[in-house]
Formats: sequence, structure tokens, C-alpha cells
Amino acid sequence: MPLHLEIVTPERLAYEDEVDMVLVPGIEGELGILPHHTPLVSLLGVGELKIRKGADEETFAIAGGFLQVRPDKVVVMAETAEIDSDIDLERAQKARAEAEKALESGYVEGADLSAARAELQRALIRIRVAERHRREGPRSRG
Repeated sequence: MPLHLEIVTPERLAYEDEVDMVLVPGIEGELGILPHHTPLVSLLGVGELKIRKGADEETFAIAGGFLQVRPDKVVVMAETAEIDSDIDLERAQKARAEAEKALESGYVEGADLSAARAELQRALIRIRVAERHRREGPRSRG
């Protein structure tokens, strides 16, 4: 019996399908969710969300939000969610450079240093996900 997965951001429904397994970055580590999982509500961290469906695997770079798990359905309400194939690697590298520059100078215009650290963390995960997708291409476990 598959698991219904929805990944929602404030802007859009980023993903919806029946899947076999979801690996989610919780704030205290990775959570693996299979069909019939115990109901759960958790905060999300910044990291990779992996979806397994048959022999295929897809990866999203996500940042923050909440996770709701029911026995037959998982809803990921993320602040941001980008599928690996849609990440603009150059843009992510530029965001990383800007965040690093702001942190090195100790000054961030219109924001604080914690926001710059969060932006750096989001850029780094986007780069990691995009580079792995470019290197490995669409993944199949079969």
C-alpha cells in the first residue's frame, strides 16, 4: 500500500503522488517514513527530502516548516522546496557567496547575522542537491 505525499510551500503545491518511502530532514535528524507510520507532527530542518517510488528516487532541497504524518498520508509544509532538477546551480552559488561575504563583514543590510547564516545554509543544501543531480542524473535503484 503506497503512501500519499504532498509537499506544499506558501507559493504552491510542489509535489503530490503516491510513494513508497519518504526521508525527511527533521530538526534533530533524518526521519524515514513508510506506509502505516505512527501519526506524527514535527518541525523540519534544512536539508534533503528524498522520495522513493519503485526503483526511482527524487530529491528536494527543503528549508524549514512542518511535517504531518498519518498512517496513509504525509504532508510536508516547507518554507521552501525545490526539486533537484529545477535548482539553478549558478544562482545557488551566487547566494552562497553573498551570504559568506555578509558573514565575513559582520554586516548585513536590512537583516541580522542569523538570517545570513540561514541563507548560507539554504544555499549550501541547494548546491549539494543540484551537484548530486548533475553528477548522478535521474536516479534509479533498480
